[in-house]
Amino acid sequence: MSANDPAFMARALELARKGVYSTHPNPRVGCVIVADGQIVGEGWHARAGEPHAEVHALRQAGARARGATAYVTLEPCSHHGRTPPCADALVAAGVARVVAAMQDPNPQVAGRGLLRLAQAGIAVHSGVLEEEARALNVGFLKRMEHGLPFVRVKLAMSLDGRTAMASGESQWITGPQARAAVQRLRARASVVLTGADTVLADDARLTVRPDELGLNAELTALAMTRPPQRLLVDGRLRVPLDAAFFRAGPALVATCAAAAARDRYHDDGHELLAVPAANGHVDLHKLLLALAARGANEVLVEAGPRLAGAFARLGLVDEYQIFVAPKLLGSSARPLLDLPLARMAEARALTIVDIRAVGDDWRIVALPAR
Repeated sequence: MSANDPAFMARALELARKGVYSTHPNPRVGCVIVADGQIVGEGWHARAGEPHAEVHALRQAGARARGATAYVTLEPCSHHGRTPPCADALVAAGVARVVAAMQDPNPQVAGRGLLRLAQAGIAVHSGVLEEEARALNVGFLKRMEHGLPFVRVKLAMSLDGRTAMASGESQWITGPQARAAVQRLRARASVVLTGADTVLADDARLTVRPDELGLNAELTALAMTRPPQRLLVDGRLRVPLDAAFFRAGPALVATCAAAAARDRYHDDGHELLAVPAANGHVDLHKLLLALAARGANEVLVEAGPRLAGAFARLGLVDEYQIFVAPKLLGSSARPLLDLPLARMAEARALTIVDIRAVGDDWRIVALPAR
């Protein structure tokens, strides 16, 4: 490994992050072409169906790619999808060396891209800044490795752990900067999931609002070309079709009710997803399997204490993003999660990986302790 490999890979990762809001269902990938210690080509994957990062970087490098080193945040693909194999493009360009941050867990690639390069006489190396590369594509990796999307639960609470007044009033616990951060969480998700209780109580729409994202014009435009799928978990189809959630645009409804209403939803531009029941409610694990089969990498759960608590009880949460407001809502206000525990030994341990101020509020990122 060259002493400069981490620095050039860091630049490739920086480029890859530009696709955080737009590459679904593909991974976020960046590429840097280096000749004689200088970057001669850069690229990143912007949207599924469009050229991959390597193609953009090779086009920019032109003839200077011959004999150069290519730094790629994910193993170059070796199969024909909606675009030709990137491994073949690198071979044709005559690069001498390819450094990948990690191998691609996609069964259609899974080492074959690096093998194709090595068979063509190209020096290959993998594992440079792999941890950072994995963090960038946690959802894609989990879907490929486990057949499930990465589940991120967003919660907003007061300093005394309450999410709404006893009446259900909850707008607004947190300030505008925290709400903008939530908009960005929505924009990066494949699916934004909520429950019937939240929609009925808050008249929620769960849309991405471009003027609140706080992104530059380029990233905002990309985010709005691929908005997340809005998913309502409504086992008994309690939410009326004239609710704001449905008026906001096409939605997916997960239900275990009879499919007789399918045509009624379809006529309004929505889709019913039949999911088996578990204890009288939508089976959340089977729902996640179905979403992964549809190509969902990351699911953002924005729901009330009952549905969010159900994800927690079933061990389906990969990450909590908890926004804490410097307010006290009092003992009669609603709790963060419906998670009945009787003994201290039953407490759910979390590992806090980040705490930072967001305006007047604080954001805590925590992972369930494994």
